Amino acid sequence: MEYLSTRASDKKGEKRSFLQILLEGLAPDGGLYMPAVYPKVTDAELTAWRRLSYADLAFEILRKFATDIPESDLRELVHKTYTPEIYRNVRPDEDAAKITPLRLLERKDGKTLALLSLSGGPTLAFKDMAMQLLGNLFEYELTRQHAELNILGATSGDTGSAAEYAMRGKKGIRVFMLSPFGKMSAFQTAQMFSLPDPNIFNIAVRGVFDDCQDIVKAVSNDLSFKSRQKIGTVNSINWARVVAQVVYYFRGYLEATDNNSQKVSFTVPSGNFGNICAGHIARMMGLPVAKLVVATNENDVLDEFFHTGVYRVRKSAETLHTSSPSMDISKASNFERFAYDLLGQDGARVKDLFGRIETRGWFDLSGKPESDGDEFGKVQNFGFVSGKSTHQDRLNTIRFVKEAYGIVIDTHTADGVKVAREHQEPGIPMIVLETALAAKFNETIREALGSDAARPAGFEDIEKLPQRYVVMPPESGDIKHYIADHTGL
Repeated sequence: MEYLSTRASDKKGEKRSFLQILLEGLAPDGGLYMPAVYPKVTDAELTAWRRLSYADLAFEILRKFATDIPESDLRELVHKTYTPEIYRNVRPDEDAAKITPLRLLERKDGKTLALLSLSGGPTLAFKDMAMQLLGNLFEYELTRQHAELNILGATSGDTGSAAEYAMRGKKGIRVFMLSPFGKMSAFQTAQMFSLPDPNIFNIAVRGVFDDCQDIVKAVSNDLSFKSRQKIGTVNSINWARVVAQVVYYFRGYLEATDNNSQKVSFTVPSGNFGNICAGHIARMMGLPVAKLVVATNENDVLDEFFHTGVYRVRKSAETLHTSSPSMDISKASNFERFAYDLLGQDGARVKDLFGRIETRGWFDLSGKPESDGDEFGKVQNFGFVSGKSTHQDRLNTIRFVKEAYGIVIDTHTADGVKVAREHQEPGIPMIVLETALAAKFNETIREALGSDAARPAGFEDIEKLPQRYVVMPPESGDIKHYIADHTGL
């Protein structure tokens, strides 16, 4: 399997292997890596995979993408990652051995609604599903190279803690994590800032997530600094992280169906488009997916595109601070990966359109006079639809799910359930991807239900732990100085 940049002008140009792009993040031209071709899954494979454990399923899927890792090594890595001991924080009535248990919520009028539990990992969020593997992959490759890596990441809440928990204590790895100062939940903040490990550096940026993400991209695009400081990334611009998430789409499908003639739909709470991008990849591989439903909060850049064909990023001052803060994003990095496929994998066109984002803040594919193209008409061929949820919707949905199904969901999952119910079809199960356990957003749970969310053992007083972090302005130059001062490189 070979990879090339979404902005490559020629598909016959330089291609790289999985391990060559593993530690990089952005391609040198500012694009994102994509496989030169999507591997296809046969009907026979899909049938055989129904019998596999999560780790074995991960091996079968990842071996199609990581062809330069010896299969014995890859098998060992995934079995080291996906264990009930690591993903032990599933709900008490669910089977941790399944890693991502599927909970049937409702069958009514021919419609099925289910919840795929993805929050059993160490930080109680779906980001653990890929990040734990990424930590093991990084350590594997750095050991092989006798090298070290300085990870620079940005988080709106859950990526940061998942990355830090996955990388803490890893040989040859330091983590510099940017987060928007004062804009995460108290639980999310405590998870990150309370880690005492000397290889973890938390930087609270005076701004919003998009400012943090812009800094990561600016540093990554400074190729000499990136090389000298050995900069890598764990954000979902990293291909390995996205492809690791493909696995649970297959698992959800296999759990929800009896045979390969059936289709399912997925609803995914989305801000940076990484999670649902993995669903797009699974569909391109041949997974029988009817719809991929994008659920946004009040920061509705993606919902606007999937209704109008206009992709218009918001400025920092226009980005709202909401009760589903991990989705408070107005510039969806992984949207470029979908745009690449929507535009017929025309790298020059992708580069031009995303250049317009930098200069004027938007592009228009609606096909209207003076628009930038007419590809919006092809979106339906990829199964995408979308919807939006507000704070009041979240409160109402949390209450509804508690009353109807007896479980408490977090605010982001509530966005997903609200939008999923608007797009259900008879005969096609709708699977909502859970994003986090409710305990991470207890302020809103208390507002909705009048009581606190249950916490897994070990997290009872996390907000009371000492916290380590620095506050800095949203300037890439300042961040680069900080990194240099703390690496000695």
